Amino acid sequence: MTNNVSSKIKNISTLQYKEKEFEYWGPTPDEARKKMVNKSHALKDKRVTLKEAVAAHVKDGINLGIGGFVNTRVPVAIIHEIIRHGGRDLTLSFQSNSICPELLAGAMILDPDRLSIRRVELAWWGYEIIGIAPLVRYLATNGMIEMDDYTNYGMSVRFKAASMGIPFIPVRDHGGSDMELVNRGKMIECPFTGKNIYLLPACHPDVGIVHTTAADMYGNARIFGAYCTCPEIAMAATSTIMTTEKIISSDSIRSYPNLTEIPYPVVDTVTEQPYGSYPGASYGYYWFDMDHMKMFRSLCDDFRKTGNKEGLKKYYDEYIFSCETYDDFLEKVGYKNLKKLKDMDGGQSIILT
Repeated sequence: MTNNVSSKIKNISTLQYKEKEFEYWGPTPDEARKKMVNKSHALKDKRVTLKEAVAAHVKDGINLGIGGFVNTRVPVAIIHEIIRHGGRDLTLSFQSNSICPELLAGAMILDPDRLSIRRVELAWWGYEIIGIAPLVRYLATNGMIEMDDYTNYGMSVRFKAASMGIPFIPVRDHGGSDMELVNRGKMIECPFTGKNIYLLPACHPDVGIVHTTAADMYGNARIFGAYCTCPEIAMAATSTIMTTEKIISSDSIRSYPNLTEIPYPVVDTVTEQPYGSYPGASYGYYWFDMDHMKMFRSLCDDFRKTGNKEGLKKYYDEYIFSCETYDDFLEKVGYKNLKKLKDMDGGQSIILT
């Protein structure tokens, strides 16, 4: 029997700490594994519209795993459709992200009966050089969401453990710091070394949402640039919704099998959506739209400071609710602006054939 131990951080930290009984914030490893091993391995055309994909998989109370990293290859198109569709009591799980959870938070503030967030397990929610995300500050400081905090490495390996089908993973960080007080990991005595080791629980989203560089109609996907934990999220989730910049032939996929980062059996739907990460970036296609992000962030910060929702409401009405599809949103942004971002990318050539 492995002994639970402590690094004594609870005795010296100035953080308020409340012991909580452990529970998974999504499917348990056994529940997830049962669903995943029963998935069909048939080569089936999985191309659907985003409206169809979200309607089929996004339900109240699910754990939603969000791919991408901060502003890179974030699945904004899927988030727009989820906001139009709605979903209550959601748990969000992601490594580091910016506009995707912030868009969901804004939707919750405007209409919690349509969309609401109950819990978030994460490493970082913010815009990096632009600044911290105002709405996470608002929701957290007002006690409107429960948060479980990890390092970037910690969230990455939690998805990795889930993708491997194991219930936890040992790590050398987290233990002996305040991180012990803000997440559901556990310190134990290693049965091999006799030293303290910190264990993190696997993270299985009910639904993973990812955006990729290219994919075939079956869901085999390529990712150029940083992987952003997208392969792990897709393989950890019991269902995965994928958007991709371009759908390519299966023959192309077979020509370079070493470039496939997400295998088709874990993918449930595929939707070709150019600029599907805008205003984020997609390596090899387009750069960030910092002006759009700053504009949206300023509206969020105005609400946080004043409580006035008018600016947020105008943004959502203009860019989300008045749009039937994501392409409608892109038309409002303007293809001249999108071409400028494409010219700014400067990434290496990507292999599509």
